[in-house]
Parts: sequence; structure tokens; C-alpha cells
Amino acid sequence: MKITVINATEKRGVTYRLKEMFLAEFKNKANITEYYLPKDCPNFCVGCTNCILKGEKACKDAEYIERIDRSLLEADLIVMTSPAYVFHATGAIKNLLDHFAYRWLPHRPAPEMFGKRAVIITQCLGAGAKSAAKDIKHSLSWWGISKIGIFTGALMGNIIWDKLSQKKQTELTKKIEKLSREFSRIDYTKPAHTNLITKLKFSFCRKMQKSLHKADPEYLDGKYWAEQGWLDKKRPY
Repeated sequence: MKITVINATEKRGVTYRLKEMFLAEFKNKANITEYYLPKDCPNFCVGCTNCILKGEKACKDAEYIERIDRSLLEADLIVMTSPAYVFHATGAIKNLLDHFAYRWLPHRPAPEMFGKRAVIITQCLGAGAKSAAKDIKHSLSWWGISKIGIFTGALMGNIIWDKLSQKKQTELTKKIEKLSREFSRIDYTKPAHTNLITKLKFSFCRKMQKSLHKADPEYLDGKYWAEQGWLDKKRPY
């Protein structure tokens, strides 16, 4: 199997350590590709909308985005990690997700995404891990992914692993290892189930694209949906 990991920071702190614990179950049975932000996506999305209106190759940062996009599409499991910065995911991963606006359901979602699984790993000193995870989950769900596992850890005392109490280390370790076991036991030869919420989103976007395509057959998003067969009876799930 293939796993693609997006690390929202280049810092190798507690989040990195938790991610390594999660991946331990997969080390001997998966091909793991990792990206570190902002190194692997160094430029800001400037909101030019070229990816939506002209196609993803028109993005000024296509050399970075195309490589990550290809890796995400080939992966059986997507892992995204981020510490909480002021109650949210890091700016670096928000920047990456902004670059993938064209992959949202209202535009040109990849059919491969509907059968994928994903895991989000976040932690913070005190509160904020849940809202950081929500930032990332929002995009993943609008890409079409239904099966999303979430780990949130509250450190409560220190941001350095070795300075955490033994009790806290044990608590976090047990929690991340439980999630790891859950996802390592999945049969990845079978696509993940697409939930009702995703199907309803798809249905709404389909109606919108059908109308847009009828008004302008050359409009990029509508043309894409037509080519996928989604404006007729075909579905990506």
C-alpha cells in the first residue's frame, strides 16, 4: 500500500513524534512518501483563481502542487499532521489547502478521492487541537473523502515530549497507537464507504454543474463533470 504524509511544519517536535508512532504499524508494509511544509510548497496561494478558471496547470506554483496532487491520488491512506497555532492549523498547511481549491466538490473533485481514507493528527498546549483538526477535515471532506480518523492531543504542561510527565506520555501513546491499529487493520484493496453527507454534497454540486454546463459547454468545471459522466448516471462512488 501507499501512504502520503503532509507535515504542516518542518519542526520535529511532539506532532512529528506522534506521527511516527502512528506510522510504526505501517513501516514494514507500506511505501510512505512525506512532504514537509513550507519547504515542499513554499509559495503563497494569491487567490488568482487560475486553477479553477483556466486549469491547475495555470497555477504559478504548479511545479509543487502537481507533485503533491499526484502523490495524494496514488495514496491508499493520506495522513495530515499539524500542531495548533492560535487555535488553528499552521499557515503553511492552510496555504497548501488553498492551492487545492480546484479539487473541491463544487469544482473538479478527483474520482479517486471518494474511496480514500485519511488521518489527521493534531496537538497543542491546552485547547486548540480540535479546531486545528477541523481546519484540515473541512478540506478533506470537500475533496470527497468520507473516512477520516482524527487524533487530538492536549499536552497540558510542556511542548517538549521528553519534559512531559510519564502519565501524559503514556496517555498520548496509547491513544495514537489505538488509532494506528484501527487503520492498519483496514483492507485497503477495497474503497472506503462514501457517506450520505458526501453524496448529498455531490448531488447539489451535480445540479449546479449541470446548469452551468448547459449555459456554457466550454466552462471548465462543467465540462470536467460531463467528461467524468457525472452529469448522467455515473458516480465516483
